[in-house]
Amino acid sequence: MAADLFAYFQLLGRIAGWIAQPFRRGAIRVDATFEEMILVGVNAFPVVGLAAMFMGIVLAMQGAYQLSKLGVTERVADLVSVSMFREIGPLITGLVIIGRSGSAITAAIGSMKVSEEIDALEVIGIDPVRYLVVPGFLSMLIMVPCLTALAEFLGLFGGWLIGHFCLHIDTFHFVMRLLDPLVLRDVWSGLAKSLVFGALIGSIACFYGLRVEGGAEGVGRATTLSVVTSMTAILAADCILTAIFYFLL
Repeated sequence: MAADLFAYFQLLGRIAGWIAQPFRRGAIRVDATFEEMILVGVNAFPVVGLAAMFMGIVLAMQGAYQLSKLGVTERVADLVSVSMFREIGPLITGLVIIGRSGSAITAAIGSMKVSEEIDALEVIGIDPVRYLVVPGFLSMLIMVPCLTALAEFLGLFGGWLIGHFCLHIDTFHFVMRLLDPLVLRDVWSGLAKSLVFGALIGSIACFYGLRVEGGAEGVGRATTLSVVTSMTAILAADCILTAIFYFLL
């Protein structure tokens, strides 16, 4: 365990080393980074959007059931907006990206490892961290916050569907109730969480991909470990960041 953590932080150091010199020729493969952004971010938008919208619908239905007992059903808008921006938006985006894109990165790098393509890169003097890991890491760092912002608004849309068509709250009143409880900290704390989640997902996915051993079976094993570790890591990070943003600051 300690050896794995040491190797992981070593990889983070190497990634940071390449990112810290963006103007050095070839330090960052811009074309490859944009390709990864499309693969892990743009192509994942339909899944993330649907998941967030359904989560907004569920939050509104569950909230309406409880709030109706108190006679304040219109407060369901408050519940949906605060929950989506503070917590649900970043978390649902991170979990979907882990299953869809993080696992794909681990499998792709792992397949290159077992076919000795990574060894070939090292033989010809190309650092696999610069060539393979940095584009994937940067794509996660950029796209997870972008997807989180879109997920938050689609979650609000899902809440509006229930509020308007089932609870008969007019759109103007619902939107005003959405905005009323929000403060700036709710918005930037959610985006800050998504930035940390993106860094964790990208680095863990690449870490396990580079450590694949044992052929195709090893690729599957590493992909499973990557998904489980990433989920555990973002849930732990979520607890820590929530404590920092809402109890310590």
